[in-house]
Amino acid sequence: MRLQRARPEDAARLTALAHAAKRRWGYPERWIRAWRADLTLTPACIRDNEVFAASERGEAVGFYALACHGRRCSVEHFWVAPAAIGRGVGRALFRHLLVRAAALGAQRVEIEADPNAEGFYLKMGARCLGERVYRLDGKPRVLPVLVLDLPAA
Repeated sequence: MRLQRARPEDAARLTALAHAAKRRWGYPERWIRAWRADLTLTPACIRDNEVFAASERGEAVGFYALACHGRRCSVEHFWVAPAAIGRGVGRALFRHLLVRAAALGAQRVEIEADPNAEGFYLKMGARCLGERVYRLDGKPRVLPVLVLDLPAA
């Protein structure tokens, strides 16, 4: 697996990966359409943030986008291709994300997670800080808010 900084021209390819990863959880297609903006990675996002992609044999198998503001970074995107789940791609990407956040001077990484991904982040050392509630199809959808404190430099 190769990890490298994403380029603005990778935006469409990485957006397709995000959509495929979200669909893996069996969400209805109307929800995927409702999340279109949230699942879209733009060239500007890649230029303005820490965006790294993992690839195998030239094919993207995962990526993350990390937005940093002072001592705090937030995970804006974190996706693994469905076929690559369980092969260590997510662990490698998350460890890389933590190294990048620390190198940028962050003391904390915040994650608003899909409920299906919460277990992964907890295994990676995050802790639950709270939750955010959104409405979807007229019903509440609860997303865990997780945090991982980075060791002081």
